[in-house]
Amino acid sequence: MSLLLKDRVYTMEAKTAKRGVYPLHGYKLGLYRLPIILQDLKELRSVHDGLKKAFEMDMYADRIYATYRWKEQNMADPDAKGYEEVDLSVTVEIVTGEVVDIIYQIFPIEKFGDHHWVKDYRKKADHFAKLVIDTILRNTILADKMVSYMVKTNKISEVAAIQKLEEMTPLAKIVLGAKAKVVEVTEDDEEGDDGIIEVPDGAKPGPIDVEYKSKMKPSKTFDASGYTIKTWGRKGANNEIMGVWGEFVSVDYDICTADGGCIEACPVNVYEWFDTPGNVSSAQKPLMAREPDCIFCLACENVCPPQAIKIFEMK
Repeated sequence: MSLLLKDRVYTMEAKTAKRGVYPLHGYKLGLYRLPIILQDLKELRSVHDGLKKAFEMDMYADRIYATYRWKEQNMADPDAKGYEEVDLSVTVEIVTGEVVDIIYQIFPIEKFGDHHWVKDYRKKADHFAKLVIDTILRNTILADKMVSYMVKTNKISEVAAIQKLEEMTPLAKIVLGAKAKVVEVTEDDEEGDDGIIEVPDGAKPGPIDVEYKSKMKPSKTFDASGYTIKTWGRKGANNEIMGVWGEFVSVDYDICTADGGCIEACPVNVYEWFDTPGNVSSAQKPLMAREPDCIFCLACENVCPPQAIKIFEMK
């Protein structure tokens, strides 16, 4: 299940749930209460509009609705005798105000017809509802508000708060155009412990360390025409130490020698050249500007001479 505020998630069998009164037509209700304010109409609209690429969105007054739909079949061959299919859905409701409540209902399967052959319907609906919730909280302005809340109440850095939010929302999908704000790094993040950046003489030897996320600190993100690329171990502003860029299409730019093989090998054009003046190994690097388009074919990883690339399948 989603790790978001797991001690504050309630499952209940009731006709109504309190905060105002929520109508409940199914027997199960999941309720997440967030200690943040969401009242400005522009902010509500940004959540609604930002997730249109991922879910079926609707909005009424102070409530936003995100619906996830999926299809079930009772057998693989649609031409076989007795073949049936059914369109199923689960809707997440965001109730805004001085606090934000995110709720979802799981209706009985009978709502969709007589389809008792569907396996694990409630389990799947519960999973998809949590996927929607995690995606909302990772990608929209709610992410900014949650990060600000954790920075203030937990007395932690913004980078640490973003990392904590990511840990709490493991089912989140990447949604272009609905991202949380760019992380600003502090001087401590940009420099070493003694305040001095040690610049290497050339590219460091490969391969990329596949455990870089646990060994390097999250660093300043990079805006690639509206898509935010995450980085780890990036220091300074002159590209001397670039670290690892990309959450799923990961490239260690301190290993990369920019031979261009990855750009030529990628069948879906994930990469494009971008300038990195000041870097000791190359003045350009292949940027994973369309990272979410990756189909995990591993072509780029396999052709990279210094083994600077690691592909992680999105979960």
